[in-house]
Amino acid sequence: QVQLAESGGGLVQPGGSLRLSCAASGIAFSPFGMGWYRQGPGKMREVVGRIFINGSTRYADSVKDRFTISRDNAKYTVYLQMNNLKPEDTAVYYCHLRGTLSWGQGTQVTVSS
Repeated sequence: QVQLAESGGGLVQPGGSLRLSCAASGIAFSPFGMGWYRQGPGKMREVVGRIFINGSTRYADSVKDRFTISRDNAKYTVYLQMNNLKPEDTAVYYCHLRGTLSWGQGTQVTVSS
């Protein structure tokens, strides 16, 4: 059974940085594709970015040049490095294993002074 566990969320001031991790277990293949999503207060869940099996990445316009997704195949872990955070980045962040119905439980990111 595939399980995803996000970590690394917290409270950060505007302009600050955080790195989220998504550790996958129960996966029988590597490399794998993963998506990061977020859901802000009163908003729909939206895609933040994705990393594909070949290692290429794609980002939403709202986070491009600020967020970076990377992957450690040996650790079955995907990272979301978030720099220059803005209050509008406040949300619960989720990871999703592409091609499956597996989602993590989410980690809260709050950007506030």
